[in-house]
Amino acid sequence: MDLTLLASLAVIHIVALMSPGPDFAIIVKMATQQTRLTALYCALGIAVAILIHTFLSLMGISVMIQQSHIAFMAVQLIGSSYLAWMGYGALKSAMTSIISKRRTEDIPSVQQNLTQVAVVSSLKGFKVGLYTNLLNPKALIFFITLFSVLITPQVNHSTKIAATVLLFVLSLTWFSLLALVLSKPRVQQKLLAANTIIDLLVGIIFIAVALTIASNIIQQIIS
Repeated sequence: MDLTLLASLAVIHIVALMSPGPDFAIIVKMATQQTRLTALYCALGIAVAILIHTFLSLMGISVMIQQSHIAFMAVQLIGSSYLAWMGYGALKSAMTSIISKRRTEDIPSVQQNLTQVAVVSSLKGFKVGLYTNLLNPKALIFFITLFSVLITPQVNHSTKIAATVLLFVLSLTWFSLLALVLSKPRVQQKLLAANTIIDLLVGIIFIAVALTIASNIIQQIIS
């Protein structure tokens, strides 16, 4: 087992996990606006999606998808559409909250903020986390690049298995930690007043990623 390779893989993946993006944004939204269990299921969904990306990369399927113009175009279209839809939903929620606040003379209390947020089931939280990562073409490209550079054909099976487990555990640990910290009652109550800002930021992040992917698609069509 190549411990040096695994250490390098871990460092790169941890940096990627901590970078702001759709995964980070959706966990913040879930943890601050939903129950702790729903947020944890969302974290599990993201980790499972990363596990799937890892398997696809190790089996070479991700590379095959990228090399096929039609297949990669389809993945990008589906992914950008989903992210745009999620972004639209977050922005719509933010605008609804802003309009509601303007109609109210008093500053909304924590209880009022709670009633404005739609409750999401644990299963729905898992699906949101799963689809957010799995349908993000940028995640697909990241794992293709990562494994092309570090996981060469010379790497033995035990190291590949260890790498798969390592990425899953790191992902689940990081996002679960975020979910646990941000869903604490005191933290959640303090952030409830900022629900509108959180929704706006989440919406902007998702829309920005979707537009970036759409721009890449247009460039591919032109070229």
